[in-house]
Amino acid sequence: MRTLSLNARVVLITSSSIVISVALILFIAYDRLVRDFEQVLTERQALQTSAVASRVNEELTIRLNALSAFASVLTDGGNLLPLPQLQTILGRQPTLERLFGGGLLIFDGQNVAVAENRFIPNRLGTSYADRPHFKRAMQARTPIVSRPIIGRTTGLPLLSFLAPIESDDGDLLGLAGGTINLAEVGLLPEDIKTDEGTILKVLDTGNFIQVDAMHKGQPAPDLPNPGEDPLIDAALSGISFGVVTDLSGQQWVYTTQHLDRLGWLFLSAAPYEQAIEPARASFRSFLWISILAMLPLLLITYVVSSAATRQLGGMTKKITRMAADSSSAQRLTTKGPAETRNLAKAFNTLMEEREALDLLKNQFVSNVSHELRTPLTSINGALKLLQSGSTGELPPKASTMVELALRNGQQLQSLITDLLDFEKAVAGKLSVQMHNIDVIDAIEAACAGNQPMARHYSVRIVAESDNNLSVFADPARLRQVLDNFISNAIKHSPVGSTVTVRATSTVSGVVRITVSDQGPGVPEHFLPQLFQRFAQAEAGSNRAKAGTGLGLAICWELAHLMSGKVGYDYSEGAHFWLELPESDHQGEEHL
Repeated sequence: MRTLSLNARVVLITSSSIVISVALILFIAYDRLVRDFEQVLTERQALQTSAVASRVNEELTIRLNALSAFASVLTDGGNLLPLPQLQTILGRQPTLERLFGGGLLIFDGQNVAVAENRFIPNRLGTSYADRPHFKRAMQARTPIVSRPIIGRTTGLPLLSFLAPIESDDGDLLGLAGGTINLAEVGLLPEDIKTDEGTILKVLDTGNFIQVDAMHKGQPAPDLPNPGEDPLIDAALSGISFGVVTDLSGQQWVYTTQHLDRLGWLFLSAAPYEQAIEPARASFRSFLWISILAMLPLLLITYVVSSAATRQLGGMTKKITRMAADSSSAQRLTTKGPAETRNLAKAFNTLMEEREALDLLKNQFVSNVSHELRTPLTSINGALKLLQSGSTGELPPKASTMVELALRNGQQLQSLITDLLDFEKAVAGKLSVQMHNIDVIDAIEAACAGNQPMARHYSVRIVAESDNNLSVFADPARLRQVLDNFISNAIKHSPVGSTVTVRATSTVSGVVRITVSDQGPGVPEHFLPQLFQRFAQAEAGSNRAKAGTGLGLAICWELAHLMSGKVGYDYSEGAHFWLELPESDHQGEEHL
């Protein structure tokens, strides 16, 4: 799995924090909005039920006040008026007759009905002293209204109003009464306005009837049985407001208002959607505002994170270049945040230590190489004399051993020469003498010089070149490069194969000399280190041990000294090439 960069991680963490924070805010805001709108809807329903209850209470008060005023004219100051006079007064009360459609009555001090404006059989002369509301009126001596009374024969709910008749001295002389048939004269206001979808119910908690569902001339409908209407069950539970789900799954916000005078419970309920929909609309607006506000934050996060990690990215690229080029002596810039400055300082210190170690190593190698070169030259010279027979003919076994010692001594001398040349090149002390060189002559000379090695490895060398090619280069250094390429090709070629040295001219005035073999080529993973010093692709093989790992690095340095370049490609074999300017296109720096 690919590892995210530091910049991507910072952006991801910061962006995630912003998104999560905004999401939490939105969640809390939505919950708060729903609660607020639910509360608003509850308060609106409460106001509606309170308004209806107040209107009903006003209707009751109007009737009680009218009945009390009527009671005040039924006495001469000390006693009830005579019966004929009472009947006359009863016949002249059109306003009261409209208010009390069930009839008007006058009771004496023993709660016996003595006069009425509408004849009802067996009502006059009947004592009502045992009725609870009569007892309450006698004790309180204030106008009262009874709780709804269900007629025994009609099943219709009635309301009984009573007002005390008192003498000037405050003695109770009797009661003035009026009745209302709720099925005919409704107390509920007809002009009450409710919101769309809102329901309003009036429940009689004493008789368990639904007052608002009554129809003229019909008995009052009973309340649903428990469980049949969850909304009514919730209202009768004593909890004055809340949210309830009906049998169809719809949620309702309800409130109740109790009217003590009648024992009525006013229930108002609205669909929960009336609270949710405004909350959703407000939430959608808030959501878009949050998204629009979040986008600049994310952009700022990206910009700030990129700015914070850009310097680290630059440092990484520079360090990578330094690692690829061991001769690089660059330093990191100690700017930016403290952490970046400390990292740059630590790396620069490490580079100084590395350069000091490289210098010490180079000095050591150079000193050792110089010290070894003189005795090794003497040893090789002595071995050549022995091999040539100057001291006499050697036995066959001794001749073989001298030949082996001379070959290894020459290899060791070549190694020391490579070390000294490379150190000179790195120090900038390696000089070149530039001349016009015939390319075919240089190639043939190099091929001839490497024929003994080719015969030893059973490899054939072939030289090819376009006609009349010449380059501007140092003859000795050119031969050194060609020898290195050809010897490497021979060592890595299969037995019986061919090594081809070919020279061609390019249209840009550059001659390319290519040394090709039929070997497996350089492993792909090794290509970045191909021309670095002490680098060997086959570090564990016998063939690799025959080299120093400096040859290609020296070729790279020599090519640049001669204003050329070296390279490698693979196509049905390995191809190492050297490009040099033609004699007619050499640079002015060599003139």
